[in-house]
Amino acid sequence: MSMNAESHAKKGLKTSYASTIIGISLVLFMIGIVIAGLFGINTIQKNAKESVQVDIFFDISTNEADVKQIELSLKSWPEMKEVQFISSTRALELLGEDGMAAEELKELFNDDNPIPASISFRPKAEFATGGGLYTISKKLKAAYPSEISEISYDKNSVARVNLGFRNFVMLALIVAALLSIIAFAMINNTIRLALYSKRFSIKTMQLVGATNGFIRKPFLRNAILQGIVSAFVGMALLLGLFVALRTLSDLFTLAFDWQTFVYLLACLIGIGIIISTISTWFALNKYLRVKLDDLY
Repeated sequence: MSMNAESHAKKGLKTSYASTIIGISLVLFMIGIVIAGLFGINTIQKNAKESVQVDIFFDISTNEADVKQIELSLKSWPEMKEVQFISSTRALELLGEDGMAAEELKELFNDDNPIPASISFRPKAEFATGGGLYTISKKLKAAYPSEISEISYDKNSVARVNLGFRNFVMLALIVAALLSIIAFAMINNTIRLALYSKRFSIKTMQLVGATNGFIRKPFLRNAILQGIVSAFVGMALLLGLFVALRTLSDLFTLAFDWQTFVYLLACLIGIGIIISTISTWFALNKYLRVKLDDLY
């Protein structure tokens, strides 16, 4: 009879652990979706910012060799993502693609090419802001005052890129905050239910002289383990979702990489451990303070 009771207790304990891990895993899965969305938005924003093009036009007296030398110098600047030299011949071809025929333009200038060589560059994401590009423009003009005649970029486009993504990030952060509160409440309730079945064991240990720290230690150790296991289960669910999305959209391939997955797993492990440990701590304190008669 006692063996059956012990077997039943062990089975109930395993079921309790499994249900706790499943509950935490599902919550971490939802949190992971929001965090992955933030990572994805950040990657897309970075790509959008680094697609901003700035054109540097030079004085007509500046020869192509000097412009080419400036291009080589700009490639070493920390603000630059990509720098491209555009010869006068290539500039004329590009102008022809925009509508005006190159031959017609040459005829106006007696077969001379009136367009000087230029440089276009794309700044790194952190410099692709109104203030960042203004600073780069000042630095360029200070470095090449007699060579540069104009620096051109679409200020409205730069403002839209920064403002649009900032709104997305704020919305995602609000959703993440609300979801974190809900997650904490759900995980806390799951752990409280799991500890409810052990309330008599906790009180028995107290009655035989065990200190609160001694009682907490195995429960907190299990909470940390549950948080880690739940994070891996939640991550496995996310990977399944990501693989499915990858087959449906090429955008996912551009927005995510394996480094992002490592960061995401680290976030889930940290969140899982923190929430499960805090919930276990408070739930344990309740049963450590409660009187024996109130356990029934």
